[in-house]
Amino acid sequence: MRLSARQLSPVTHWCLIVLSVTACYFATAQIGIQWAIVREQISPLWPAAGVALAVPILLGPRFWPGITFGALLTNITLGPSLLAVVVISVGNTLGPLLGYYLMRRRGFRPQLDRLPDVVLLVVVGAIGGTAISALIGTGALVTGGGLAAADFWPTALVWWTGDAMGVLTITPLLLLARRFRPPRRISLARWAEAATLGVGTLGVSILAGTNPPKLFVVFPVLIWAALRFRQAGALLCSLCVCVFTIFAAARGLGPYGGYELAHRMLLAQAFNATVGLTALTLSTIVLQRDRATAEITDAWRQITEMVDLIAPRQSLRSAMTTPREPGKGDELAG
Repeated sequence: MRLSARQLSPVTHWCLIVLSVTACYFATAQIGIQWAIVREQISPLWPAAGVALAVPILLGPRFWPGITFGALLTNITLGPSLLAVVVISVGNTLGPLLGYYLMRRRGFRPQLDRLPDVVLLVVVGAIGGTAISALIGTGALVTGGGLAAADFWPTALVWWTGDAMGVLTITPLLLLARRFRPPRRISLARWAEAATLGVGTLGVSILAGTNPPKLFVVFPVLIWAALRFRQAGALLCSLCVCVFTIFAAARGLGPYGGYELAHRMLLAQAFNATVGLTALTLSTIVLQRDRATAEITDAWRQITEMVDLIAPRQSLRSAMTTPREPGKGDELAG
């Protein structure tokens, strides 16, 4: 029985997706604003930047107006002027789109199952594209009178690192979410291990932000997550660590207490970048190892089946063509 429901027109479909992108960008931007440290507008972790890069990768570049509208809605009440808000929104759109086009030209695949894809996401998406948005946005603030010219580079640094961390932590999770399939059966031991990993990640994230500095304690947990729970587990753990690190750095807690704001952010973002890169790279290497093992196992099975198929025929042929021992036939004939 066929459904008689009326299908949406292409224009309506496009509009609905653009509205969804706008809502998603605006919602994640509101989360980032909660951590804002410059003009209540620039945050050391900007999840909306991760959403902005994921949109052209997953949906296509033709839905870019959703990014622009989301940025407009986010910045319209923050100012400093309408023109500055428009320029900031254009920069927030232009950076991810340029990053996407460069990544696509270099053969980027959204499955993130190859190490070159991770390198492209980090170098082009998280470092290159976000730098464009940060420079345009900071320039708009200075030109619009919302920021002193002397604060250009410190503000641009916070903007750039915040966007980069948003790409590094949020974009991979969105790319993985599209192909995530929940397992049918999960053993009790597996649930217990996941719960233990979650509690452990929370514990080391808090411990890393205390004095004396104990930042290194997070890496064994990240390795555990990557080896046992692959990319999803490692990325979620790294996101948790980054959130707690930014919270401590923004408030000058623990090892970040004796530094200026810009210095604190630089130290925190360097640590967060190391955490994110470790989680993403190691989990991708583990995924490649699993895939190579599966391919070798499959090839071995096929070879075994071919040997089992050929062996009986080869045995029969050998029996029919076995040469006689010299002299035996002659002795019988004599």
